[in-house]
Amino acid sequence: MSTLDKLGVSVVIPTLNAAETLPATLAALGAAEVVVADGGSSDATRACAKAVGARVVEAPRGRGHQLATGAGAASGDWFLFLHADTVPQGEWLNDVAGFVTAADNSQRAAAFRFAVDLPGSTARRLERTVAWRSRVLALPYGDQGLLISRSLYHELGGYRPLPLMEDVDLVRRIGRARLTLLGSAMLTSGRRYQQSGLVPRVLRNLTCLGLYFLGLPPRLIARLYG
Repeated sequence: MSTLDKLGVSVVIPTLNAAETLPATLAALGAAEVVVADGGSSDATRACAKAVGARVVEAPRGRGHQLATGAGAASGDWFLFLHADTVPQGEWLNDVAGFVTAADNSQRAAAFRFAVDLPGSTARRLERTVAWRSRVLALPYGDQGLLISRSLYHELGGYRPLPLMEDVDLVRRIGRARLTLLGSAMLTSGRRYQQSGLVPRVLRNLTCLGLYFLGLPPRLIARLYG
């Protein structure tokens, strides 16, 4: 039995054509209960997941739908939501264990430190900016992982079926007072940043966040995000 299983933690990962990055994520998790909520992949994503014993469930495309479907299929008392291109780093298991076993944390949630596997000063500035956003604005994104008890997740209504901003939507319902930032990192693949350019992608993400706070429906923001 893995450490996560002993702690009652189920991992939920939404996927869509993630065969290139998913194996590294799954390898870092060990033999835990992993639910892969697939949105209709046309590559080897599902085969990669099944090969290591992960449970694959089909879900309507869109992270909100997929995360909600994955949570519905998971059996743990705690959920750890991860992206398929994110790999836990360092002492992350100790951080998870410390959080889920601490008194009263069943009414709190936790996110990890953001890191991106790109070299250079621009990537490091991005990491510092995300750290500031998480600490000051209490807005960690989904690529930082989210650790939350089953009871609090359902009390808050879980992930909503949004095409975008599903992570911000849930974190805002959790609220600053119930959010903990853990010290270990989740290392995100830099592939998306390389494809679109790091600075343009960051600016696009900030624009999407601003439009969301201005009240633009997520389905319209999703068109801009692509």
